[in-house]
Amino acid sequence: MADIVKVAAAQTDPKIAKNEENLNKILSYARTAAEKGARLIVFPECAVTGYVFSSREEALLFAESIPGVSTNKIAACCRELDVYAVVGLLEKDGDKCYNVAVLIGPGGLVGKYRKVHLPFLGVDRFIDAGDEPFRVYRTPVGNIGVHICYDCTFPESARIMTLLGADIIVLPTNFPAGRDKLMDHLVNTRSMENGIHYIAADRVGVERGVEFLGRSKIIRATGTTLAEASRDKEEIIYAEVSLSEARQKRIVIKPGEFEIDPINDRRPEMYGELTKRKA
Repeated sequence: MADIVKVAAAQTDPKIAKNEENLNKILSYARTAAEKGARLIVFPECAVTGYVFSSREEALLFAESIPGVSTNKIAACCRELDVYAVVGLLEKDGDKCYNVAVLIGPGGLVGKYRKVHLPFLGVDRFIDAGDEPFRVYRTPVGNIGVHICYDCTFPESARIMTLLGADIIVLPTNFPAGRDKLMDHLVNTRSMENGIHYIAADRVGVERGVEFLGRSKIIRATGTTLAEASRDKEEIIYAEVSLSEARQKRIVIKPGEFEIDPINDRRPEMYGELTKRKA
């Protein structure tokens, strides 16, 4: 496994209920990113389906099975390009509907994550909350953890994936305009407090009256921004990250005098309140 990995965030403007059109754009952007040397390419939340559906019934019309038409086509593209991609869409599973991000590589579907924390916004108002634990997927381009949009405001999600061995945590998102502080501060904080590389792939455009923030980011394990996209343009941003840097959690400011380890210095026995649901 190479230590240095080139990663990309593809900032797109999906069209609601236009799955095929959106999928073609995803495949085109994946090809462009691969030609630039990216091995991991992250797309926004609901990049295949769009997000601001008006009801559960409408959303189910455009939700897809996984594996299914879109994931199979993405898998064929990843196999041809020898890349890994994280793509957001809606999943239909029986009578359930989930907001999902899939991780797909040259060998096909690696895994999927169903959004756990649902805000009262867009399609999340009507669908089912994720019912599976956070996971980390071990790949030749690093150990990858996945969560979606609102999940990042709950620090436990990124911390769990860090404890499971994540080198890179990805966040397909649809941050609405006006939520700049999320990109100004929060995503960098998640990176710094866990010592992991972080890729936040946001969307742009206006969908059914909701304007989106853009400003996709790639953040180094130190919390430093390596690349940031515009507010209003479809584009791809790139950066190179070191997997060994994300795996070295001990920070030595002055050897023997000032050293910290935000993972091993934890006191889990003091955190019991975190697991208690408040009334």
